[in-house]
Amino acid sequence: MSAPVYRNPILDADWSDPDVIRVGDDFWMTASSFHRVPGLPVLHSRDLVGWTIAGHALPRMPHTVPLGGGVWAPAIRHHDGLFWIVYPDPDHGIFVVTAEDPRGPWSEPWCLKAGRGLIDPCPLWAGDGSAYLVHAWAKSRSGVNNRLTGHRMRPDARELLDDGTVIVDGDTVEGCSGLEGPKIYQRDGEFWILAPAGGVPTGWQMAFRAKDFFGPYESRTVLAQGSTDVNGPHQGAWVTAPDGRDWFVHFQDRAARGRVVHLQPMRWGDDGWPVLGADGEPVRTHAVPVPGHAHRAPATSDAFDADEFGPQWTWQGNPEPSWHEMLRPGLRLFLHEDPGDLRRLPAVLGQRLIAPSVVRTELRLREDGPARAGITILGRGYAWLGLERTAEGTWLVCRGTEADAAGGVGGFDASAPAVPERDLAPPVPWTSDTVALTVRIGPDASCRFGDAEIPYTPVPGFWTGATVGLFAAGAGGHADFGPVRVAAP
Repeated sequence: MSAPVYRNPILDADWSDPDVIRVGDDFWMTASSFHRVPGLPVLHSRDLVGWTIAGHALPRMPHTVPLGGGVWAPAIRHHDGLFWIVYPDPDHGIFVVTAEDPRGPWSEPWCLKAGRGLIDPCPLWAGDGSAYLVHAWAKSRSGVNNRLTGHRMRPDARELLDDGTVIVDGDTVEGCSGLEGPKIYQRDGEFWILAPAGGVPTGWQMAFRAKDFFGPYESRTVLAQGSTDVNGPHQGAWVTAPDGRDWFVHFQDRAARGRVVHLQPMRWGDDGWPVLGADGEPVRTHAVPVPGHAHRAPATSDAFDADEFGPQWTWQGNPEPSWHEMLRPGLRLFLHEDPGDLRRLPAVLGQRLIAPSVVRTELRLREDGPARAGITILGRGYAWLGLERTAEGTWLVCRGTEADAAGGVGGFDASAPAVPERDLAPPVPWTSDTVALTVRIGPDASCRFGDAEIPYTPVPGFWTGATVGLFAAGAGGHADFGPVRVAAP
């Protein structure tokens, strides 16, 4: 019998900046969550191919963040009986959370290093008992990039023991630009840093090795697009399976689809350098690392028949208990003050866009006053389909903003003038307070709303893919949604 084969991407949705570890027979992944709440998703797998959402390590953001801010590329590790996630908030610093069980509960975050522009941290507990931290820099906040800074660290990750040293200066490495996303490891007494360069859409993976944590480091490109269609194979994680074989998990930027996750075989060449994929190019298919497990995937559909909605859902801002009520089945969203721009509405309940798919739900809007509610595809621009109640009556509407929505420095500029919504189709008078809502999402992420199949081309979010979301806005009252079904077209 032939070995089972997987096909990349293994996660065809926006699980940006993945980092993976193995503890026993279990693989655990975390990823960037940016402004999404809860943040720091934790995913579980037994074979590195099928993944489910085990929970989140950050139930709330410790402070208000703009769209595109919040949790950037984190690192997950297991040390001294604890799971550790070290994550950056580019506007505040580097933070740490721990847990005995990766499903939670997780500790409250503490700040390991304060400052702006500190991104992509990764800790290392070395074989001799010493501990280190490496991180990159965001030029949008700090004015510098293309360099990696290293610190000695207290083993409890409560304090850094020096002011930091630039251990890799990309400006001095031939062909190296935009160096970021470092993950640091130790192998046979050598220190290894795997990090992408060249920019997210078009870059490549580099490897750096040194006898000492502080260098000097040799470098080599170990994975690039080459003749494949996998643009910019970007930052990820080296992980070893129970049989001792090595693997590399990384993402690929696919615009509105988000940063999807690929899995590459990894071996060590005769010269001691890692060889990723097929001699340095991404593979499309390969034998499953750990055969014998049923395929699993993160949840998408939700009947809203439990005490809380499923772990696939996140808010655009820190939620309050007054925002929703579980109808079991169904979901009630209480009307939030309408800012006139869904990017400014924290109470959008969303999940990652799956392409291709069909998303269906039912909406009931009974309010007498001005109100609107519906389903949205939301990024830097957005569109929505739903009911709007005005003094003149109730209307079925499909509206959206232009794709060139205003952005700030590395995120959404909420102080910029709002981009007005426009009708994507003429409003239809609606005599009922209930309507079925459908969005058909094509393989290229193009969308068609409703029975009329009103076309919309989604755009990426702020460092994220587009979001499929539910919302309700108005002066008071609520809107009720039925189960959300996400299915193949």
